[in-house]
Amino acid sequence: MRVNILFGGKAGQGPNILTHLLGEALVKKGYSVFYARDYQSVIRGGHNFNVLTFSEEPVFSNDNELDVLVALDEDTENIHKKNLKKQGILLKGEKENMYYAGAVFRLFGFDFGFLQEELKKLKNYEENLKNTKEGYEKERTSFFKVKDIKNNNYFQNGSQGISQGAVKSGLDIYYAYPMTPATSILNELAEKQIEENHLVLELENEIAVINAAIGSAIIGAKAMVGTSGGGFDLMTEGLSLAGMVKVPLVVYLSQRPGPATGVPTYTSQGDLDLARYAGHGEFNRIVLAPGDPKECQELISQAFYFSQKYKIPVIVLSDKHLAESFYTLEEKPKITSSKKSAVLKKYSSYEHTKEGISTEDTSVIKANFEARLKTGKDIAKEAEKFESFKLHGKKQSKNIVVSWGSTKGAILDSIKDVDCRFLQVLYIEPFSEKIKSVLQGKNIILVENNATAQLGNLIAEKTGIFIEENNKILRYDGRPFLADELKEEIKNRLK
Repeated sequence: MRVNILFGGKAGQGPNILTHLLGEALVKKGYSVFYARDYQSVIRGGHNFNVLTFSEEPVFSNDNELDVLVALDEDTENIHKKNLKKQGILLKGEKENMYYAGAVFRLFGFDFGFLQEELKKLKNYEENLKNTKEGYEKERTSFFKVKDIKNNNYFQNGSQGISQGAVKSGLDIYYAYPMTPATSILNELAEKQIEENHLVLELENEIAVINAAIGSAIIGAKAMVGTSGGGFDLMTEGLSLAGMVKVPLVVYLSQRPGPATGVPTYTSQGDLDLARYAGHGEFNRIVLAPGDPKECQELISQAFYFSQKYKIPVIVLSDKHLAESFYTLEEKPKITSSKKSAVLKKYSSYEHTKEGISTEDTSVIKANFEARLKTGKDIAKEAEKFESFKLHGKKQSKNIVVSWGSTKGAILDSIKDVDCRFLQVLYIEPFSEKIKSVLQGKNIILVENNATAQLGNLIAEKTGIFIEENNKILRYDGRPFLADELKEEIKNRLK
């Protein structure tokens, strides 16, 4: 059974705490839970909502149709009631948000003592207890009774995955200027800098951020920066500098819709080309794209590995949906160890000799370019030792969905009983040569959260395989794909 619950209200009314309270409780009972946040760029008011989906089977996305609608205000009911199933349940009419915690826990057959223990982790325990007890006692509907399921699940969002992976990789210093949706990394790492022995610094802008990180890397620190698209734009000159002076640098790029300010609290996959081409001149870089929090940990550790070994910038692409959504995961991540590779010498942004002396000697310039080209080939060869792409679904199917990043969850959920395979690209740059043979002769269906099919264009560039326009499923309204809707889109393109 797959259950979808929407909690909605104005900013400040508390849909987040209700969602997370229920999500953690369900995970403790052994269920697979996924929830995503939808919120406007306002501190108070507006319309915010979260959708929580849970099941006894693995679940990685939400659906459009709802089983339960918890309306903390009238707008939530008016906007979302059309998505409520005929037998769905609408909870509304009470002012205190924690009342609904009691009502929802009763709805799913939780023992009140279990809820009471969960409340002890929150502030205002006595007041919350009073309100939840009232909701629990007044609710008489029984929708679904949860049971205990044995497993080793853990609950995590993408930002936590990136942060934990960086810490496990030996992060020394993290620089950032706040910008949604990358700010959560700044908060996560700042909270734990004393216990984990790393430093977090918020500087005046993104130009200062990347230049300070390069300076730290020069003297041997494992340095990382984080931002979103607009901030990354400002970092591009520094990115070129890192490529020239050959220092290890990890860059976390958490995407949101653009151009300019765009829709700052929503999601997009519009910066793949930006990550590949940002900066002037020709220099080595790696671009990685995790699809869930476990992969966030694994790929950020691989970013540190490659950056330290080859002294290059490595960009890890995420987005608002992956950064802020909570996933239920089973397998623990595999962290790649890396050694610091600082070399104390003179560094120059000019083309320079091995000793760091600026030069205009054509033979040195040519040799430096050829050395960078050789490094690029070495990186591509070593990248094949890692899992640069994944294949999911039916092995013998002639239909194959291709995508990257946060779309992974909705695709996995949508193809469970469909004659289809899923190719998930993890390494955007270098792009695996093996992908061409996987795609040849297949009915290719492209799924991306952008308007210009940026991965599709990359595939055409690298393999010569062009995906039919009718087989491109693109969403670019700032919202993520929903599994039930995406399933129909994919089924309409099967052969």
